[in-house]
Amino acid sequence: MKNNKAKNDKYSAVWVSHSSMGDFLKCHRAYYLKNIYKDPKTKRKIGIVSPALSLGSAVHEVVEGLGEFKAEERPFVPVFDKFEKAWEKFSGKKGGFSDEKEESEMKERGVKMIKRVKDNLAPLLLKIIKVEGGNNGMPPNYLLSPEDNIILCGKIDWLQYIPEDDSIHIIDFKTGVNEESEESLQLPIYQLLLNNLLKKKRKVSGASYWYLDKDDAPKSVDLPTVEESFDRVIKVARDVKVIREKGEFLCPRGEKGCFACRDLEKVIKGEAEYVGEGEWQDLYFV
Repeated sequence: MKNNKAKNDKYSAVWVSHSSMGDFLKCHRAYYLKNIYKDPKTKRKIGIVSPALSLGSAVHEVVEGLGEFKAEERPFVPVFDKFEKAWEKFSGKKGGFSDEKEESEMKERGVKMIKRVKDNLAPLLLKIIKVEGGNNGMPPNYLLSPEDNIILCGKIDWLQYIPEDDSIHIIDFKTGVNEESEESLQLPIYQLLLNNLLKKKRKVSGASYWYLDKDDAPKSVDLPTVEESFDRVIKVARDVKVIREKGEFLCPRGEKGCFACRDLEKVIKGEAEYVGEGEWQDLYFV
C-alpha cells in the first residue's frame, strides 16, 4: 500500500492536458520545450507570444468572466470596458504584435467578438455549474490512470445547467479562424473531467463550440461515450509517458525543425526578445 501511494504522488506523476497533448501530437520537441524545459537562470518555462494567442486570451477573459455574475446581471456587465482593460496586458510586443496596424486589426476582431456575444447572450443566461480547481491554484484534475500515475487536468470555458433533465451542456468559446477537428481530444478530456470531478454526478448531455468570429450561437457537436473518450485520451497520455521516460524529444522534421518548435528553439539560442513574465512562464517575442 505504501508503494502505491508513493507511485501516485502528484509531484512524480505525468500531467497531461488538452494543450500539452496537442503539443505532443504536433512535435515531441515542441512538447518538451513548452512543457518540460525550464530556463536554467530563471527556473521558469518558456512561451512565445503571438497575436492569435493574445486575442484569444483577452476575449476569453471577458466572456468567461460573465460567469462570475448572476444570470440576471450578465446583460448589464460593461463587457467593452472589461475588454479594453484586458487588452492592456497584451498591447505591443508583449502581445506578439509587430506593429500598431497589426495590433489594431486584431483588437478590432476582438471587439466584434465581444459585440457578438453581447448581442446574442441567450445561451449564457442560464444557470451554470462550476468545477472546483485543484490545490495551489492548479486547474481541475484527477488521476486518470493509477497504474501509469498519469493525472489529467483542464479548465472548461462554460458549463450550462439544463434543469429539464439535471444535466450539463459544455460550451467552448473559439476565437480562431479554423474549426476544431473531429479528432480533437478537447471534448473527450472535458467529458472525463466532469465525469470524475463533479460532487453531484450529472450527465453531460451535450456540447457546443461557439466560433465567436463568425457564429451568432454555439454550434452543437456530437460527444463520444465516456468509454470512447477514455480510450482515446489514455492512448495519447501513455505515449507521452513513454517518450518522457525515454527522453527522446525529437522533431518529426529533423534538425531543421517545424512550425511548432522552430520559434521555441530561437529562445534557447538567445535569438528571441524577452517581453515579460506570464502566469507560469517567461514570454518571448520572435
